[in-house]
Amino acid sequence: MRLASILSGVRDLFSPAHIGDSTMSGKHPLVQAVENAQLKTDIPAFAPGDTVVVQVKVKEGDRERLQAFEGVVIAKKNRGLNSAFTVRKISSGVGVERVFQTHSPIVAKIEVKRRGDVRRAKLYYLRELSGKAARIREKLPARKQG
Repeated sequence: MRLASILSGVRDLFSPAHIGDSTMSGKHPLVQAVENAQLKTDIPAFAPGDTVVVQVKVKEGDRERLQAFEGVVIAKKNRGLNSAFTVRKISSGVGVERVFQTHSPIVAKIEVKRRGDVRRAKLYYLRELSGKAARIREKLPARKQG
């Protein structure tokens, strides 16, 4: 009996009523349900311009350790389970960029170190800048009137 009710629920998802369903993502409701179950909930709010430390799980032989990657977020893509963000840092005088899948099991933890005050969503122009020109102003908390 229980199996029959589950199958009827799945059958309803495949019914013609759901064809042309105007969901934002255009994905099948069953696919959306599976993706929503995979989303991480412990991700802090961060934006381009913020300095973050990303703890990445690195497997070496049979051991697994955490490796920190600290840099400035230069791009962010919000696509549900397919969300990603790009972090840029300067290592030994060479610019290094790394793209992280936000909800990947490889990303153990994201920590926001500093809030940046920028007016762009994508900070690709930082690639051409170096030294003091590549600095980003810090977003200060609003002062209390009183």
